[in-house]
Amino acid sequence: MVGIGPGARNEISQRALDALKISETIAGYRLYVDMVKDIVEGKQIIATAMRKEIERVELAIQEAQGGKVVSIISSGDPGVYGMAGLVLELAYKKNINLPIEIISGIPAANAAAAALGAPLMHDYAVISLSDLLTPWETIEKRVKCAAEADYVIVLYNPKSSQRDWQIQKTTDILLQYKSPSTPVGIVKGVSREDESIILTTLDKMTSCLIDMTTIIIIGNSTTFIYRNYMITKRGYHLE
Repeated sequence: MVGIGPGARNEISQRALDALKISETIAGYRLYVDMVKDIVEGKQIIATAMRKEIERVELAIQEAQGGKVVSIISSGDPGVYGMAGLVLELAYKKNINLPIEIISGIPAANAAAAALGAPLMHDYAVISLSDLLTPWETIEKRVKCAAEADYVIVLYNPKSSQRDWQIQKTTDILLQYKSPSTPVGIVKGVSREDESIILTTLDKMTSCLIDMTTIIIIGNSTTFIYRNYMITKRGYHLE
């Protein structure tokens, strides 16, 4: 399981690069395979569309059982909304005895936080708004609990062409517990060529361009904006 980071080549770890180079087969979502196509050129590729994760992993496992070195890639970190859990679940369910190595990558949330400044300096919650695998009722409850507890909140998968109402519903919940002037950082395509960064407030958040490549970070009651930086206080007593 190889994490290739949020997008930029210089944010892929050397350990991940080494694993890709020695692998004979590369498996992954087509978009992520394209991100490393020059590194994996000439190797066997198992690339499938979104929502074909189980099929992709089963094919990769078959290749590994045949004696090949196989890398299953995930953007960001493979253990953060990535493929590591699915691989281990399938190995457990089918009692597959294969050596499995998980190679971490920079999660999109952390890359976005660095682009914004220091918004994750205190406790924070990471929540995906995609209800493809998690019931919306569960997501809604998590958003409410995180907002009520004054966490900084990181939102993954905030909006797509087929899921456009969840972000507004989430904003409505957050406004019940957070001030409308709460700082919000919106990072689209973090570390990629089309990266864009917007600093706004909670009450204006949904008027900004948001899609599936966007990470949203919503501050807590101590978060503030200084110049172009979003900062959450750690608790130090400064004179």
